[in-house]
Amino acid sequence: MMKRQNRKRRHRKKKNTVSNVILVIAIAVFLVSAFMLIKSLLPYIQGNAGYKKIQDLVIDQDADEETPAAFSVDFAELAKLNPDTVGWIRFDEPSVINYPIVQGADNSQYLTQSFTADDNKLGTIFVNMYNHGDFSDRETIIYGHNMSYGSDMFTKLNEYEAEDFYKAYPHFYIYTPNGNVSTYQVFAAEYVEDASEIYGVDFADDEAFINRINVIKANALYETGVEVTAQNQIVVLSTCTNYAEDERFLLIGVKSSEEPVKKQ
Repeated sequence: MMKRQNRKRRHRKKKNTVSNVILVIAIAVFLVSAFMLIKSLLPYIQGNAGYKKIQDLVIDQDADEETPAAFSVDFAELAKLNPDTVGWIRFDEPSVINYPIVQGADNSQYLTQSFTADDNKLGTIFVNMYNHGDFSDRETIIYGHNMSYGSDMFTKLNEYEAEDFYKAYPHFYIYTPNGNVSTYQVFAAEYVEDASEIYGVDFADDEAFINRINVIKANALYETGVEVTAQNQIVVLSTCTNYAEDERFLLIGVKSSEEPVKKQ
């Protein structure tokens, strides 16, 4: 009888030991997984916090953000932080797109470099190196990341896949250091390959530019009815899709007005 009880005790002890080992392993796996998750999310958190600080520093917090010309940016302060500054882009919605624009020496510098020159996955919104930095070209290309986590940079551009969203928010705005704000009316949203001819910004003549406009409209996800002439200027906002490595989503706007920002 005593031997049987001892065997039961040993069995329970062995069983408890195994359970404890499994519990310790499970806790260790959880802690390692939590550490890896935090490590992977940290660049997004740090990058987002960095841009929030910039917004708080240079945007007039008392301005009427529903009136484009009343929204103002302190470009002198931005230039102190980064002399590559060429503008600021803002949407009514998605309102998270509210960032400084830079132009680097090439098209790779700001892919992983923040506005304040930190190494960060968010990178910076930047103008194509082959464009003039004053948005005076017939076609200006602006790049921004589509992040796999969060809603930063150009991630929310894909809201414009839906025609109803476009109809509700048909404009975006670009502010420049000369004190002006340009309003762009969206006329196309589409998917292209990264080697698409749309990324070429040189045009031999008016006909070549209109041919480009016709190609854009033919590939658009929906018809907007917005007219674009040879005298117009367009801005192409480009981001990856996270579906295919060589696929890009484009939101394209035509400049509809330019006016001075009203000083508060």
